[in-house]
Amino acid sequence: MKLNELRDADGATKARKRVGRGIGSGSGKTGGRGVKGQKSRSGVAIKGFEGGQMPLYRRLPKRGFTNIFGKDFNEVSLGRIQAAIDADKLNAAETIDGQALIKAGVIRRLKDGVRVLGGGEIKAKVTLDVAGASRSAVEKIEKAGGSVKLPEKSA
Repeated sequence: MKLNELRDADGATKARKRVGRGIGSGSGKTGGRGVKGQKSRSGVAIKGFEGGQMPLYRRLPKRGFTNIFGKDFNEVSLGRIQAAIDADKLNAAETIDGQALIKAGVIRRLKDGVRVLGGGEIKAKVTLDVAGASRSAVEKIEKAGGSVKLPEKSA
């Protein structure tokens, strides 16, 4: 086998359709575009055009907005943290923060911080250093003997 002998397997590639090469070719004259009109010409894009009728995207009212200050948190449940502790991926004796959760494979990448939710049960005594926690999550952690360190809110 030499480099100049390399080629695709039989049937792996189709021959390109030569459009507009005479009526004997079967795809000549109009070249598969039908006849006449704007759509038979090249360079036409009529997306959303409804023949002069007011298009749907202009008939419907505008709704909502995007909050440019909104934060996107990684949401982690207590059950997920307990499962990582049980699997010896997290050390309950150390402070658990975003970097520890990434190292344990609980989250992939840190967004704007970690928010702990109260789903599942926590048995281990843990210290969490996170951006946010639900009220039920804080109650469950403190009931298990742990603590949650949240950033100070400036008013």
